[in-house]
Amino acid sequence: MAVEALIDLESAKLIGKGLGNIGAGLAVGLGGVGTGLAQQGIGAAAFGAVAEDKGMLGLALVFIAIPETLVILGLVVSIMIMFI
Repeated sequence: MAVEALIDLESAKLIGKGLGNIGAGLAVGLGGVGTGLAQQGIGAAAFGAVAEDKGMLGLALVFIAIPETLVILGLVVSIMIMFI
């Protein structure tokens, strides 16, 4: 009961909006960090394979693009958090 007296409805809405913005930032930021960690090994291996065989370029680009979907997913989640 004491907490309810200290926080009115308007303050609770502002706190919720602020926490939502922090969550949206974390969704994009951690998604970007995860993508960077995934691509550091994939990129080196993919371009090493392309250096040996030029026919592997298309497959290498596909393997490099797959982790990017993690950032796109984080962006979609952050947009949903902020606007829904």
